[in-house]
Amino acid sequence: MSDSTKINWYRCKVDRAVMSELMRKSDAKALAQVIPNLVIYATTGTLAFLAFRNVSSDNWPWSVPLVLLALFVHGTFARFHGGIAGHELSHKTPFATPWLNHVVMRTYAFISLFDYVGFRASHIRHHQSTVHADQDGEVVLPQGLDWHGIRFVLKQLIIDPVRVWNMIRFWIAAAFGRTDRDGYFSAAWLSQVVPESNPKLRREYRNWARFMVFGHLTLAAIFIATGHWYLIIIFTFGCHYCGWFEALCGIPQHIGLAPNVNDFRLCCRTYTCSWLPAFCYWNMQYHIEHHMFPAVPFYNLPKLRAAIKDDLPPAPHGLWATWRELLPLMRRQREEPGYFFVPQVPQNAGDHADDATLLREAAQA
Repeated sequence: MSDSTKINWYRCKVDRAVMSELMRKSDAKALAQVIPNLVIYATTGTLAFLAFRNVSSDNWPWSVPLVLLALFVHGTFARFHGGIAGHELSHKTPFATPWLNHVVMRTYAFISLFDYVGFRASHIRHHQSTVHADQDGEVVLPQGLDWHGIRFVLKQLIIDPVRVWNMIRFWIAAAFGRTDRDGYFSAAWLSQVVPESNPKLRREYRNWARFMVFGHLTLAAIFIATGHWYLIIIFTFGCHYCGWFEALCGIPQHIGLAPNVNDFRLCCRTYTCSWLPAFCYWNMQYHIEHHMFPAVPFYNLPKLRAAIKDDLPPAPHGLWATWRELLPLMRRQREEPGYFFVPQVPQNAGDHADDATLLREAAQA
């Protein structure tokens, strides 16, 4: 983002005392999310491990389908670990104790093969200049999601082999300090947010990649040597298949909305939902609220919405209602690439925050 570009973002008015309370971090609330989250991951992984061990030539007609079912459940929940759990932890907002946030973030990143260094560098810029052309390379509108056909369904329900292969190539390149492979986002954007002019960030990026590659290769060798090769499927790549539930939760964030505006109510989408998707998705269904006030921890976003709901567009409740609204928009945008949906927003006199403030709050710097 150039120094001459300034975005004066609209913000809903919030009482200062209320906002101070909403921004309060809590180790206990963060652990109340992290512990059951990782317990589910360990449980589904253990069940998949036991299902694999149970397969034999005598029982394969029913034991192999059981393995596939166990992997489906494991992958469905594990898929949220990288870009969802890692996303919130990269903001440094969940834990009041900084070292706890760092340890938990690296744990999730290792489990999910997630580049938290490059992602954080990109994501604070995403908050600074959300979906502004040539300034936000993380989310580019229109997103042009190709959601028609059996290939898309299979990629979401089972696995996208091209995505996995590109991820492997990305980590090998990153271990040599290179930024010329597409990863979580394009190589061109990665080179901007992790530039050669910042040797400290480049070194952190390279060292994390080396730790990741060496660590997972070591574990893969142990898995094979001990005869438990299937742990490569369960652990090494466990967060990279069966992404259907994450896609249902995450695609609504910005799709079909307006680029190049200074109002998060027009370029982000909030929906409400039941406890299970909210838990898996770390409350990111409150996406307008998250972008407008990135320093508010995920567990306080429902309270934030309650405080500013009179200045927000109405939100659909549930994934079914959300996608019932989305599909016609996506269909129209497929036919008319220049179209975007403009929600009706209340005409209140709100506050404003410049992009430097959003950058600082998103980074917790």
